[in-house]
Amino acid sequence: VQLQASGGGLVQAGGSLRLSCVSSGENYLGSYALGWFRQAPGKEREPVASIRWGGGSTYYADSVKDRFTISRDYGKVYLQMNSLKPEDTARYYCAASSTTYGPDYHQYPYWGQGTQVTVSS
Repeated sequence: VQLQASGGGLVQAGGSLRLSCVSSGENYLGSYALGWFRQAPGKEREPVASIRWGGGSTYYADSVKDRFTISRDYGKVYLQMNSLKPEDTARYYCAASSTTYGPDYHQYPYWGQGTQVTVSS
């Protein structure tokens, strides 16, 4: 599974961005759980949101609840980010798992290259 994330950029605090993740290979993502994780310089990778293969169950980190929304459409997964804060600045990665969904990034064997999100104050 090859994943390609896009949609990052520079935005002012309070603004919005929409990240997208697609499979650049031949694999169909519909049978995978998909997650977004982020990592800021000098910090550990942390979970942001994830959605199971059926799309009915989602997970959100407390820090992004009520601001971010994860969704999927066949072979794509999206992360709508509203009310962005400077502390949301990080490189955002999409990941896929055929076995589980949730916040543990060790459970995701497939990763994209990431897309940078920078929020200015």
